[in-house]
Order: sequence, then structure tokens, then C-alpha cells
Amino acid sequence: MKPKVVITQWVHPDIITVLEQTCEVIPNQTRETLTHEEVLARTKDAQAIIAFMTDWIDEDFLRACPSLRIVAAALKGYDNLDVKACTRYGVWLTIVPDLLTIPTAELALGLLFGLTRHLREGDRFVRSGKFKGWLPHLYGYGLTGRTVGIMGMGAVGRALAQRLSGFEMKLLAYDPVQLDAAEQERLRVRQVALDEVITSSDIIFPLVHLKADTLHLFDECTIGRMKRGSLLINVGRGSVVDEQAVAAALASGQLAGYAADVFEMEDKSRADHPQAIPQALLDDEAHTFFTPHLGSAVDEVRHAIAQEAAENILQVLQGQMPQGAVNHPLSK
Repeated sequence: MKPKVVITQWVHPDIITVLEQTCEVIPNQTRETLTHEEVLARTKDAQAIIAFMTDWIDEDFLRACPSLRIVAAALKGYDNLDVKACTRYGVWLTIVPDLLTIPTAELALGLLFGLTRHLREGDRFVRSGKFKGWLPHLYGYGLTGRTVGIMGMGAVGRALAQRLSGFEMKLLAYDPVQLDAAEQERLRVRQVALDEVITSSDIIFPLVHLKADTLHLFDECTIGRMKRGSLLINVGRGSVVDEQAVAAALASGQLAGYAADVFEMEDKSRADHPQAIPQALLDDEAHTFFTPHLGSAVDEVRHAIAQEAAENILQVLQGQMPQGAVNHPLSK
């Protein structure tokens, strides 16, 4: 009897074909998100699951799926997956650590330009038929000479710094791990204390993992310490930012703009996660620019991510240690 593999979101068909050579595959090719209950029903007798940002796997889920041997996450951040519970239940947890880095950094630049140069408004104006030639309007926010703060110098932070280094901007970096002098010179960043990033930057990119001490790191207090008229751009985790505090800061002028690809409502690992993006943020088109979690939405990248997740599953089913393991589970 072939081992059963559940895939909770759409993947390129050839990924399914490869898995079907040795496994029974239960895919979801609808491009719609399954409910948590539907995922659980499909996985209760499965040996493997390819999980995505929309899924959360905790002790209750694992208890209901006694045959499960691996959760292969098609993502890099995994706060929605309980590592300790996986380990206790003898389940491998794997991630895809590197493939999301460059497309996420590229999208961060897109949000920066969209927010500062009114790209959405300009496109809408041209399409309206009202554009008859140059007008003195939609003046934006130049980048040359600005100070950018990058909070978190992991892979995405470094990739972003590398891409920003050619824009004649001053780059400040915060990370609890010290970068050596050669790396700072290569990236053209100066590593400073967290407080200096917050108080000295014109533009801040929070790129930290979502943990208890980073939940709402940018709350009313932190935003109040930022330079008045500064910008905040979030491509990391939605709940690092208190969206209600951001809406209030935009209304008061403390923040001049907010751009995001990630939102609090997505972080279902939080028992108190909001059900929707605050309407005040959605209504404030003049000072916001949003994309629907497109950080890794590059076709060849998403193919490679699903392929690597599938390879992790095949390695476990063959009795090998998976390449993307973040735990070492107890024997079942």
C-alpha cells in the first residue's frame, strides 16, 4: 500500500507526478484554501503533508494524525507549525530555507517604489482617460540621501541591503548577531543598536521572526519613537506590526506611509489573530500600498519550493534524514 501524501495548496502538476510514482497523493489544485477541518480530514491517515502559510499544525492536529511522519513546509518561516509538538510525536518538520530570500527582497523594493512614487495612483490616473500630458501632481518621496533601517540581518535582510546599496542611501542594520567588518563593508551597512534604527531611519523594514518578544514590536510606543513622517514597510510577518497602531499613526501624520505584503490576519498561530485587515488601513489609499502576500510569487521559485518540499518527503519515506529538517523527532 502506497504511503499517503496530502498537499494543501496548488502546486505545479509535475510535482504531483513525481510523488505519484511511489505515493498516493491527495492534492488541492483548486487554488482555494482548504479549511483547517478539511486539511485535518485529509491527513488523519496520511504519512506526509506539504503544508503552506495557510496551515497551522499543533498538538491536537498531530494527535489526530497518528500515521504522520513528516510535515514538509513549503515556506521559510514556520511560526504556524509547532516544532516541539512535532518532535514529541515523532514527526519530522522541514522547511525550504533559501528559495524565498531573493524574491522577497525584490518585492520589498517594489513596495518601496510603489509607496514612495505613487505608482498605483499614477497607473489609475492614466487608465481613467484623464491624463493629457504632464501635470504638477503626485509628487513623491525621493530615496537619495535617505536613511534606511533594516531590522534583522538574516538572509532576506542581507539580500535587501545588497539591493539597496546602489541607491545612495545610508543603511543602518540591527541584528543581535554581530556582523563582521568585512560583511558590513560588503553590504554597505552600519550595524547599530535597535534604538538607533528606530529613531534615526526615514524608512524601516522589519525582518525579524515572529516570536513572543517580536509580537507587535511596532506598536504605538515604538511608532511614536520613529521620525515623524517616516515610512514602514513589512514583508516579514504581519503580527510584528500592530496594524491598528499603524492606522492611527497614519491618521496623525506620525507615519507618512505604510506598505505591506503580510498581515496580522494571516498569523493563525496567534489565538487572538484578527479576522481582517483594519478598514482604516484599507481606506487610506493615499498613504498605503499593499500586495497579497506575493513575496515568493515567482513561478520558477514556487516550483522549486514545492519540489524541495517533495524531496524532503521522499527522503523521510526512504528512511533518510530530510535535507530541510528543523528538528530531530523522537522515534515513534
